[in-house]
Amino acid sequence: MKELAILGSTGSIGTQTLDVVRAYPDRFRVYALCAHRSIDLLVQQAQEFHPEVVCIADESLYDSLKAQLSTLNIKVWAGPDSIAEVVTMPSIDIVVAAMVGYAGLRPTIEAIKAGKTIALANKETLVVAGEIICDLAVKHHTPILPVDSEHSAIFQSLVGEDRSEIEKILLTASGGPFRTYSLDQMRTVTAADALKHPNWDMGAKITIDSASMMNKGFEVIEAKWLFGVPVEKIQVLVHPQSIVHSAVQFTDGAIKAQLGAPDMRLPIQYALSFPERLASDFPRADLFALKDLTFEQPDLNRFPNLGLAYEAMRRGGNIPCVLNAANEVANLAFREGRCGFLQMSDIICKTMDKATFIAKPTYEDYVATDADARRIAEGYF
Repeated sequence: MKELAILGSTGSIGTQTLDVVRAYPDRFRVYALCAHRSIDLLVQQAQEFHPEVVCIADESLYDSLKAQLSTLNIKVWAGPDSIAEVVTMPSIDIVVAAMVGYAGLRPTIEAIKAGKTIALANKETLVVAGEIICDLAVKHHTPILPVDSEHSAIFQSLVGEDRSEIEKILLTASGGPFRTYSLDQMRTVTAADALKHPNWDMGAKITIDSASMMNKGFEVIEAKWLFGVPVEKIQVLVHPQSIVHSAVQFTDGAIKAQLGAPDMRLPIQYALSFPERLASDFPRADLFALKDLTFEQPDLNRFPNLGLAYEAMRRGGNIPCVLNAANEVANLAFREGRCGFLQMSDIICKTMDKATFIAKPTYEDYVATDADARRIAEGYF
């Protein structure tokens, strides 16, 4: 029985993690549930799973949450400090890091220091502070198991292989809802248009990032840190069918890929059960029903965010942190109708150029960089 702390339990990854727990109640138990402010769903989850601790990041919701759970023997905590504390509790075996954005960095660091296995869905943690995270993981002998479907596919393709023999990582992307749109068409798209992802069911922020291909840019940076390869060895392939989740090409020319139905419960389950594979009744990919598996070069002219992510990684230092902060500001502004779809890239680029560069940032530098980049980005609205 593995005890889980689920950070971001009310989000897309969090709710699907609970699907896996439901399927294997004899293998996994929920010890802690943490959410930002979706209090109604958090209460429902607590009533079903009876965790030891429930934590809400928005402290203004503490009294309401505590009142609604008053009949249950559950500790109720609130605030970012509480989330950073709950992940260190001795009973917890695995921390599912599924909070969205920069907010996931601090609790992930604390969980690593406490020696917890990390099932990582919060890619921004490695985008913002990949070097610190990887150094801490080595120091504290903490496994980081990828939950993203693409990185899980790479991880699975590398089981039993020598990582020094990686020639290229082939990172697939669906292309999102605007894959075939012209620049003129993309100038007038709305957030409602962008939220209609053709293959995956994700939260609003990540779905917008997918539409702009910033999500894929983040995944390039994440892959660099997870698998220890330079960004020049990471190639993005647009694969609209989302059946090949990613692949690895080796120095002898062989390619190993992981295929499956586009269902996030599969990589979540693999991360929780590794090194075992647990039988499931999740959907299967029917290869006989597939007429074509196609692959395309990404168009950096129409999707400049992917190029910005490569640039941020090449510049190094705190620039990926700037990239993430500016993107979070621009993404929210687009969802709120304060900027256009293509304008997001302009704001991110300008912020990267204006922010102060730090070659060897500390954690405190990342905190300051995040705040400064958000201030700069907000100044363009």
